[in-house]
Amino acid sequence: MKNNIAVIILAAGKSTRMRSETPKVLHNLCGRPLLGYVLDLVASLKPKQVVAVLGFKQELVRKVIPTGIKVCIQKKLIGTADAVKTGLAALKGFKGTVLVLYGDNPLLKKETLKKLLDYHIENNIDATLLTAQLKKPSGYGRIMRDKVFSICGIVEEKDADEVQKDIKEINTGIMVFKKESLDGNLKYIRSHNRKQEYYLTDIIGILAKKNYLVDGVRLEDPQEALGINTRAELAKANSLMQQRINEKLMQDGVTIVDPASTFISFGTKIGVDTVIYPFTVIERGVKIGKRCSVGPFAHLREAAELKDDVTAGNFIEMVRAKIGAKTFVKHFSYIGDSSVGSCVNIGAGTVTANFDGIKKNNTIIQDKANIGSDTVIVAPVKIGRSAFTGAGSVITKNVPDNAVVAGVPARILRKR
Repeated sequence: MKNNIAVIILAAGKSTRMRSETPKVLHNLCGRPLLGYVLDLVASLKPKQVVAVLGFKQELVRKVIPTGIKVCIQKKLIGTADAVKTGLAALKGFKGTVLVLYGDNPLLKKETLKKLLDYHIENNIDATLLTAQLKKPSGYGRIMRDKVFSICGIVEEKDADEVQKDIKEINTGIMVFKKESLDGNLKYIRSHNRKQEYYLTDIIGILAKKNYLVDGVRLEDPQEALGINTRAELAKANSLMQQRINEKLMQDGVTIVDPASTFISFGTKIGVDTVIYPFTVIERGVKIGKRCSVGPFAHLREAAELKDDVTAGNFIEMVRAKIGAKTFVKHFSYIGDSSVGSCVNIGAGTVTANFDGIKKNNTIIQDKANIGSDTVIVAPVKIGRSAFTGAGSVITKNVPDNAVVAGVPARILRKR
């Protein structure tokens, strides 16, 4: 694949069919915005230039656009052809291949785009489409072919007649162009369709009629091209992405007892020989060491970090908590805004009361402490090395090293 490539990412759309005030490309998929996956994919191609076309609530979408990507604003959301025209304005002087992607196609793989780009460039094609064959192609534009089976156009489903709706080959929306072929023919697109929008797909028919070379590459796995327009499609994509995440972790040496009931966000790091039990939710940014045991029914939230050989068991929740090696948190506990040392035993029902109604406060539990069942730790507080708390204690003051405390509020009974 040659690298004389520019990419235009179309990310201007609303969330009309999602019935949402959040821009569509910012809806989360396994813990990150849809657009984030597309941006990673583009970066892996190492193009010369990248342009992101924004529109609806562009000030929010800009926050996830990395430096080095040009941002253009589509002032009126009047279709994909107008959006591409807006993006091309930022590519003046560029000569080469233009790849058009959508910010709501998070499942595409690098290998697929490489195959598409290589075919387009090696065969000197003016426009190459990524197509797919679907048994039930509802919702997609259909690929029109002439008598010699050459692509001669695309018809959107809402503009298709009954015969055209029976066509099984669909347009995924992903297209590659010679820059000059695209730039020179966008002006011929007209808003003759029902929604009075300018469709980029119309350029295929225009190019074909002018005898430009138009071709397609068939996508082997149609699920890669799943676009997100509804909450149902978002849920389907989430399931597919979760499967990828879980499979990659298992390939890397993590045991996931039941992948179908385990929900792990993008970006989670888990060490080898760790076991994740069913009905566990692990949010983005969590780090888990080697040989840990997590779950069942565990919830590890943002900034939770488990060192090696930690047990985080049934019905526990952790957030912004660092747990030292060989620490044991087995049953019904909430550990938030905490720094827990190594070889600590935290009894069932322990709660760090980290919120005072105004701010979150920190708890420190040092190495080899033993926290009795149903202990409530009222932060900010520090429990010293090898200290013991009695069952049902309420800790409101710092506990010295080696002290044994109990009561409500807890008081020192003795030093060990």
